[in-house]
Amino acid sequence: MTVFKSSDQLIRTVLLVEDDRELASLVREFLGKHGFAVDIESNGAAAARRLKVETPDLVILDVMLPGMTGMDVCRSVRPHYTGPILMLTALDDDMDHMLGLELGADDYIIKPVVPRLLLARINAVLRRFQNVADPASEREAGSPVLEVGSLVINASRRQVSLSDRNITVTAAEFDLLWLLAESAGEVVSRDDVLQRVRGLEYDGLDRSIDRRISRLRKKFGDDSSDPKRIKTVRGRGYVLCEVD
Repeated sequence: MTVFKSSDQLIRTVLLVEDDRELASLVREFLGKHGFAVDIESNGAAAARRLKVETPDLVILDVMLPGMTGMDVCRSVRPHYTGPILMLTALDDDMDHMLGLELGADDYIIKPVVPRLLLARINAVLRRFQNVADPASEREAGSPVLEVGSLVINASRRQVSLSDRNITVTAAEFDLLWLLAESAGEVVSRDDVLQRVRGLEYDGLDRSIDRRISRLRKKFGDDSSDPKRIKTVRGRGYVLCEVD
């Protein structure tokens, strides 16, 4: 949940799932100095149980954990927890990173953790999340709801429905979908998507957005071999089409 100081200064809550006690303590101390209230959980299975009833503003999730791996935790909680998840990994392996993103993580950072880099990634993820959730934000252009055919996206509630059926999406999937819906019927380049959704420049190799597109297609029942709702325009990017 979000808590407040007596001066009404907003404090973001973080659940840090990390079994390295020294690292967890250092991260909590550092983030505490920058306006975050950090709760530590050392067991993956326990974290999964907590995230089915708790709603921290952000989850920092280590990959290697006792009880349940970070990947399994991410997969388990995504139907319940739709806030941002930042993965911590000691494995400099693109496949591990891509798997985490495919399972619903919003970003990842490689150990050893550089505190200011971690803070920058956290702020970037939360900023993307808040920009869509805030009805007064520039991205919403005065309206918290976008409709593209039978697809309805509510920014203030961060809800997605298709033909009046609620669709559960992650924070990263919502951000991506909102971006495409803002330019419905028009091609949005991979570079624009990556910069606005992850704050990175497209290097020609990153496939994290492709994986999120694939997940959204599955949730919408869109044929991956011949998609009608979210199309890939080879060499250019993606387009969200109006489908009844």
